[in-house]
Amino acid sequence: MSLCFRWSSWCRWLLPVLLLALPWAGGVSAGERSGGEARIAVAANFVPALRALAGAFETRHGGHIGIVVGSTGKLYAQIHHGAPFDALFAADERRPALLEAEGRIRSGRRFTYAIGRLALWSPDAGRVDAVGRVLGEGRFRYLAIANPKLAPYGRATQQVLEARGLWRILRPRLVRGENVGQALQFVRSGNAELGFVALSQIQRPGQAVAGSHWVVPEDLYAPIVQQAVLLTDNPLAADFLRFVQSPEGRDIIRSFGYQLP
Repeated sequence: MSLCFRWSSWCRWLLPVLLLALPWAGGVSAGERSGGEARIAVAANFVPALRALAGAFETRHGGHIGIVVGSTGKLYAQIHHGAPFDALFAADERRPALLEAEGRIRSGRRFTYAIGRLALWSPDAGRVDAVGRVLGEGRFRYLAIANPKLAPYGRATQQVLEARGLWRILRPRLVRGENVGQALQFVRSGNAELGFVALSQIQRPGQAVAGSHWVVPEDLYAPIVQQAVLLTDNPLAADFLRFVQSPEGRDIIRSFGYQLP
């Protein structure tokens, strides 16, 4: 009994000390917690580059950059429904401009971070030629694209096919993904032999592109101007956006095949 009593007394003394030592104890404010983490919503095409940017930023500045992926249209809708994003990296300039007009961003924190480039890609060597003739020759069953109604890269794809006079002809063969990330996955999984993707999804710094691809001439589609906006007062998110615009950040973006503003 005396041993049990001594153990119980020791626990009553130690428990408050342990509680005070826990990271969440002592009344840590929500602002202090958010300072160590930022939630960044990003269009699917920019995910590889954003991961590289986040890794470089975290190494130098600490904190954690959480990444939420989706189509620009869906992310825009989620922000309207209160999604707790600190920043948005869109695949267009229209949705960031709308968010600014609606008063949903921090004043003056909208900027162009990249100009996207479209590519036709297949994991099969030799399937896609250097000028995209494969589209008219029809040596495939299915062509993967991002949904033109939701994703800027899908809209650019439609413009390319219309410019080539192939939009109506190829519509029965199109496999539509919600975003360009899903279009890429359709090709990787074999559900489509080839697809229109972002060049940044298949190009890696210092590596040759696997399979075969055609970088689509930019005069076949409207410029894919990609903008970012700061949505909250999270200081880590603000620091990250400044890093993206720094010379180091711009070099990382360029290495994934983007043009810079």
